[in-house]
Amino acid sequence: MSKSEPVKASNFIRNIIDEDVAAGKNGGQVVTRFPPEPNGYLHIGHAKSICLNFGTATRYNGRCNLRFDDTNPAKESEEYALAIKDDVTWLGFEWNELRHASDYFDELYEYACELIRQGKAYVDSSSAEEMREMRGTLTEPGIESPYRNRSIEQNLDLFSRMKAGEFNDGDHVLRAKIDMASGNINMRDPTLYRIRKVNHIRTGDKWSIYPMYDYTHCVSDAIENITHSLCTLEFEDHRPLYDWVLDNLKTPSHPQQIEFARLSLEYTMLSKRLLIKLVEENIVNGWDDPRMPTIIGMRRRGYTPEALREFCERIGITKNDAWIEMMVLEGCIRDQLNREAPRRMAVLDPIKVVITDLPADHEQRFTLANHPQDDTAGTREVPFTREIYIDRDDFAEVPPPKYQRLIPGGEVRLRSSYVIKCEEIIKDDAGKVVELRCTHDPDTLGKKPEGRKVKGVIHWVSATYGESAEIRLYNPLFNTPDPAKAESIEDAIDPESEIILSNCIVEPALKDAVAEQHFQFERIGYFVADRHDHSSDNLVFNRVVTLRDTWAK
Repeated sequence: MSKSEPVKASNFIRNIIDEDVAAGKNGGQVVTRFPPEPNGYLHIGHAKSICLNFGTATRYNGRCNLRFDDTNPAKESEEYALAIKDDVTWLGFEWNELRHASDYFDELYEYACELIRQGKAYVDSSSAEEMREMRGTLTEPGIESPYRNRSIEQNLDLFSRMKAGEFNDGDHVLRAKIDMASGNINMRDPTLYRIRKVNHIRTGDKWSIYPMYDYTHCVSDAIENITHSLCTLEFEDHRPLYDWVLDNLKTPSHPQQIEFARLSLEYTMLSKRLLIKLVEENIVNGWDDPRMPTIIGMRRRGYTPEALREFCERIGITKNDAWIEMMVLEGCIRDQLNREAPRRMAVLDPIKVVITDLPADHEQRFTLANHPQDDTAGTREVPFTREIYIDRDDFAEVPPPKYQRLIPGGEVRLRSSYVIKCEEIIKDDAGKVVELRCTHDPDTLGKKPEGRKVKGVIHWVSATYGESAEIRLYNPLFNTPDPAKAESIEDAIDPESEIILSNCIVEPALKDAVAEQHFQFERIGYFVADRHDHSSDNLVFNRVVTLRDTWAK
């Protein structure tokens, strides 16, 4: 998706559901679910699925459940479950019911026994290595297990004893009896249950066996009367198994599984394994590091739920994998913050300016609009004093061509204030400019200077009343569009992905900023008060996005 293309959201799933509703399928109802495993923090790829499932239910006046797929207790925790609920709520959605796959463990067990009684499931005592060898390849059929033809009575007895905890991990598994010669490897007698003697966060030590995802998911969908089970494309080859299980059981319903392309975003990596590596090896500062693609990280960066929902709407839902350019995501954020963020002035790399023709105690209060296009946003007072700070980038001793800021002997307008002229430069012993001495034109407050043109306008902050602040500039964590192709994660890390500026000066109104409040720092970009480190006594702002699109360059 390029910047020049018009925003046209494709969503083939809506077309399918429109037809289902029109035909009266499922009584015209639409029921979806978002089924994460509580084994990690959600990322922007999950945000796409959240927006799709909850958004679809909302669009059709239906229902959407949040269901935790808690079938692998060794990797799951309450910390992750709470974080997932926070993420869904922060994105602006409410679930109809909170469910867990563990709610259905008794029913799942009974359904598995029914498959055994039908002769469609058996206990296999082969080792994991033996089962891999017998599975076959994409071009060669698999080999039937020597335990495949155990009697129904034997299988029920062994499965019951597996449940009772008589055996060790890996001694047995329960497999579906389908077709070891199937061209779809997922249909070659897939495992339905395995032994795991692990404490479960909800059921404790009640169970010694746990169902596999492919079996749990379809039955859970059916129990909840889900109408449209929306999942990413890697599950397309699993759909025959989804349907096979439900076709062979008398479940309350038979949902329709529909697959869509997962999100691939440039300069971003969504592999859970590699994200864990970033955190555990301290390459980033935790799961909520503002450079992380986790929802909690994007929230701390200052991305807004409204912008993320708009992003998911713009990229649409398709069957084809495609890379989304970073400018699309940043454009959504920039559009919203441009409309809503109040304006403030901040100086990131200060140079002191002394206006020598003003008295030492000079002080004025300018009333400035909080937002130039929104009268309802109100105003704030900005003090103007004899000594102010400007950004070092707004002065050039030897200016480049077409430079329209302050130069020796040149004039520039201070935003919403006077035109000043640089009369003298003060340097330290190392030759660094540390102070500029200027004069001002008192007739230029709110007026153009007479007889000359002054093109440049720069921002400033009072040296007397300005507040010290730490400002963190964030760029993409990776220096390549597809970091997964780098030789190592370390090679792909952009050393300038986080730049911390500790000597910044901001206008005094920012002392009242509260955590997660957004601002446009005029001429610089959009910023947010850090949700953890910021306070009225310790001002910390994160750059959310630059003022203008830089990706086109």
